[in-house]
Amino acid sequence: MQLYPIQSGNFKLDGGAMFGVVPKSLWQRTNPADNNNMIDIAARCLLIEDDNRLILIDTGMGDKQSDKFYGYYYRYGDDSLDKSLAAHGFHRDDITDVFMTHLHFDHCGGSIQWNIDRTGYEPAFKNAHFWSNAEHWKWATEPNRREVASFLKENILPMEESGQLKFTDVPEKHILKDSALGFDIFYANGHTDKQMIPMINYKGKTICFMADLLPTVGHLPLPFVMGYDTRPLLTLNEKELFLNKAADKNYYLFLEHDAHNEIITVKHTEKGVRLNETFTTNDLFN
Repeated sequence: MQLYPIQSGNFKLDGGAMFGVVPKSLWQRTNPADNNNMIDIAARCLLIEDDNRLILIDTGMGDKQSDKFYGYYYRYGDDSLDKSLAAHGFHRDDITDVFMTHLHFDHCGGSIQWNIDRTGYEPAFKNAHFWSNAEHWKWATEPNRREVASFLKENILPMEESGQLKFTDVPEKHILKDSALGFDIFYANGHTDKQMIPMINYKGKTICFMADLLPTVGHLPLPFVMGYDTRPLLTLNEKELFLNKAADKNYYLFLEHDAHNEIITVKHTEKGVRLNETFTTNDLFN
C-alpha cells in the first residue's frame, strides 16, 4: 500500500463560523484571521494505492459552480485535483473508488463535472465507484434547512443516476466498521448524520482521515466546535471519544482542512488531549 496527499485547492472561511461560540481571542492564536475575519482552509484529499485499487478520499469543491459561488470562499493558490494526481503519476480515469466522508460541497463537489456541452452533469471519475452510506445519503438528498446550502443536488444526484454509487454498511451497535475498501470507518453524527472517518492501517501506523470531526489543530480542545455542526454537543462527545483513543493508541491524524498542518499525533495532558507532534506527508508517506 502507498498513500499520497492530493491537494484539491485552498480557500477561506469565516473564523467565527469555524469556531462557533469560542471567542476570537482564543481561536486566533492557532488560526489567525485576515482583515475580513477569514482563516485559511485546505481541501487536502488522500489517495490510497492498494494492489489493483486506487481509492480517493474526498474530492474538494470542484470547479463547476459559478464565479459568484466561489467568490464567497476566496479560493487561493494554484493547487488542483488534476495537477496533484498528475504529480504522483496518476489521472482521474485511473481512480477505481471515490470515498466521500460526507456530501457537503467542499468534500464531494469535485466528484461531478459538467458534461462536454454543459447541458448537464456527469461523474468526474468515469471508472470509479462512489462510496457513501444509505443513512447519510438520505440525510443529504432530503436536507434539513440548516444544511440545505451545503448539500448541492448537482454534486449528489448524478452519482446515483450514473449507476456508480455504492453504500457501506452502517453498524447498528458498533462505532467502528470494517468496510469493503479495506479500512475501518468511525461513524460520527455531530457535524452531519453518519459522517465517515476512514482509519487506514499503513506500515504499522493508523492513519485517520479526520474530515470535519477535527478540521484543524485549533479544534483540539473539546469545546472548540464548528458553528456548522448540526449537533455540537454530540460532536463534543465524539471528539472526546476519538481523541482519547488517538492519544492512547498513537493514531496519526490526517487533517483535511488545516492549511498549515498536515498530520499530527496527540497526547494526554492535564488540560485534556492536546497536540503532541506534527508531521508532513513527506515524513510519513515517502
